[in-house]
Amino acid sequence: MLIPAVSTGQPEIEEFLTTWFDPLIMKRHRVRKGEISLRVETLTRKGIMKIASYIPGKSIEEVQREYGAKRCVKLASNENLLGPSPKALEAIRKELPNIHFYPEGPTPLLRKALANSFSLSEKNIVTSNGADNLILMIANAFVDEGDEVIMADPTFAVYTNVTQIMGGKPIHVRLQNYTHDLDGMLNRVTRKTKLIFVCNPNNPTGTIVFKPAIDRFLSKLPGRVIVILDEAYGDFSEASLYPNGLDYVKDGKQVIALRTFSKVYGLAGLRIGYAIGREDLIHCLYQVRDPFPVHRLAQAAAVAALEDTDHILKSIQLVCEGRRYLYKELDRMGVRFVPSEANFIFIDFEREIEGVFKSLLREGIIIRPGRSWGYPTCGRVTIGRMADNRRFIKALKKILK
Repeated sequence: MLIPAVSTGQPEIEEFLTTWFDPLIMKRHRVRKGEISLRVETLTRKGIMKIASYIPGKSIEEVQREYGAKRCVKLASNENLLGPSPKALEAIRKELPNIHFYPEGPTPLLRKALANSFSLSEKNIVTSNGADNLILMIANAFVDEGDEVIMADPTFAVYTNVTQIMGGKPIHVRLQNYTHDLDGMLNRVTRKTKLIFVCNPNNPTGTIVFKPAIDRFLSKLPGRVIVILDEAYGDFSEASLYPNGLDYVKDGKQVIALRTFSKVYGLAGLRIGYAIGREDLIHCLYQVRDPFPVHRLAQAAAVAALEDTDHILKSIQLVCEGRRYLYKELDRMGVRFVPSEANFIFIDFEREIEGVFKSLLREGIIIRPGRSWGYPTCGRVTIGRMADNRRFIKALKKILK
């Protein structure tokens, strides 16, 4: 029952009193007498409070604090352990005196360098502060409440998060043999489907879908569906039939390819990535882009890193050689793993992962446990420098003996 009407001669105040002091409303919003307050859930977008927080790999500093390890090696976050390009570091030093100025918002020098590298128009390219921010931009631009977004399970968790933020419905299709089930994804397409994310190579399993399979997949999709090819780890693939998202963009397909400077270029701490696609699709991303998403140091470093082909080749070589070494040693130990086209390996330790994870932490080695992906005996291990890889194998032998 509403409180008795109060005649104040001011309709706004009367509406306020009769609405906010209704006992039922007060109870629903947990308002105590004398307070005017709302539960935060009534203020947020629908479903925001149900989103699972992204959990990054443990940092070296965190492990040193918790376990007292003086010398740690981080094999949890798929970073380039060769480090950044020396040319990128020099470019940062030169740009440092200018950091009191805002950066150029559209990143013209970087987009021009990328366009020249790919033989594209600069209008086909948009940059932002990391590929994960580009994923959010894609959701902001294309996902309406109730739209469906298809993705693998497991895959990069940010796809699910951004879909939920926009009120969309994530449709998860379980991996088959640790690989995207493209036929299963096609079977889940409905009139509500807006986007499909294909992480290739897939994070966390490192597997790829090959070009003939992607070609067939794209040919069967309705024209209204946009496919996002996340190629963050594509530089490390040695497969001859690895599909290049750039080819689909040049063919005018309904495809956006995502790439990053965090992996092969070794600039994860600067947060810079880019998307390539048809001009009309990229224009939509500019509509929701922040004014200054990439700071001056990141822009300068990215242009320099892009030109440092020697560092790029050394980074790829480090991963390929490390991959072969780890395959050989894991085979000798009888430890199962998923052959990878990325800079990490998904390993089945065939025992509870938390025990392995904590034992490795005590040895000063950080990996990523797989329980959150639905694999309670598995873990993802970044391929590092050869000394890092040997140290991991030595510690693993000690733990598994």
